[in-house]
Amino acid sequence: MGGMIQALRRAPAAGSARGGQAVTEPRWMSSLLLAVSVLFLVFFLFLPLAGVFAEALRKGVGAYLDSFAEPAVRQAIGLTLTVAAVAVPLNLVFGLAAAWAIAKFEFRGKSVLTTLIDLPLAVSPVISGMVFVLLFGLHGWFGPQLASRGIEIIFAVPGIILATLFVTVPYVARELIPLMQEQGTQDEEAALTLGASGWQTFRRVTLPNVKWALLYGVILCNARAMGEFGAVSVVSGHIRGKTNTMPLQIEILYNEYNFTAAFAVASLLALLALVTLAVKALVERRAGGSQSADEQPVEDEV
Repeated sequence: MGGMIQALRRAPAAGSARGGQAVTEPRWMSSLLLAVSVLFLVFFLFLPLAGVFAEALRKGVGAYLDSFAEPAVRQAIGLTLTVAAVAVPLNLVFGLAAAWAIAKFEFRGKSVLTTLIDLPLAVSPVISGMVFVLLFGLHGWFGPQLASRGIEIIFAVPGIILATLFVTVPYVARELIPLMQEQGTQDEEAALTLGASGWQTFRRVTLPNVKWALLYGVILCNARAMGEFGAVSVVSGHIRGKTNTMPLQIEILYNEYNFTAAFAVASLLALLALVTLAVKALVERRAGGSQSADEQPVEDEV
């Protein structure tokens, strides 16, 4: 029996090797593709990124740090972090609930809900911002009623949060839905059969099974929330020191020919993006290691 299992294990490897020989490209082809990829990254990613930091530090570290002493810049940084801190948890809750409903249950309007989740990916952010102006602007559908009660949405922080929520809706849900559909409902049904409640099933079965995809979606959602420009630009009103996020403040500083400050703020936003990429890579590595660890006991048992 042991020899048969070893033979079966070696058979796919041999087939894969033969298949690999059949599709192997010439060495010059792989070298050419690698060179094109590296050149593309150098000219369109590394050089622009290096240019941002070089321009930010062109007048020295002192001038770079002084750029962040301006109250409007500090306000923009604080507002960006605040909007992300509100939008990301709300999208986490919505994305998890929507993915659970779509993947685990059958109900009327399921396809409509899936389409609505994808809507922000198909609609220009500028158009989504205009929709919020139409709804909550002073001359919009609900604007006069809100204004009469002293509630400001457009040209205020609530409008920025709403616009950011809209453009970041798909990221958590779209990471979870395919995984949950692939996993099926067998684990949840087994837990319910054993007497677990709905909350216990979710907390001890569903959530651990999707934790890495959930964290990955949160990272993508946070990156988009901090870097959003189009929708936020429409609803913010560009009120300096009040409704400008970091991308909007960069545009204002650049238009005022304050290049050092503009690139300094841009470098901070780039650093946040690099940190996001590092966390994303770490999550992918941990997720891959977790899957390998989960599969190993099954193989040993066989």
